[in-house]
Amino acid sequence: MTQHSTVPANDRFITLQQLRDKLAGRARSSIYLDIENNRLPKPMKLGGTLYWSENAVNAAMAELQAA
Repeated sequence: MTQHSTVPANDRFITLQQLRDKLAGRARSSIYLDIENNRLPKPMKLGGTLYWSENAVNAAMAELQAA
């Protein structure tokens, strides 16, 4: 039996475009550099589309603001 991680009920998944909007139009290449440098969470692929947990993105942004 495989184990699946659970997602809090108040979380939602956002697309790259929604992530860009949330980050004030940040460029796609800059977002991927932030992921490589662990400043943003890694996305998950569902079908052919990448999605980010909005809660994880908010937590990463809060951590960067606190630093």
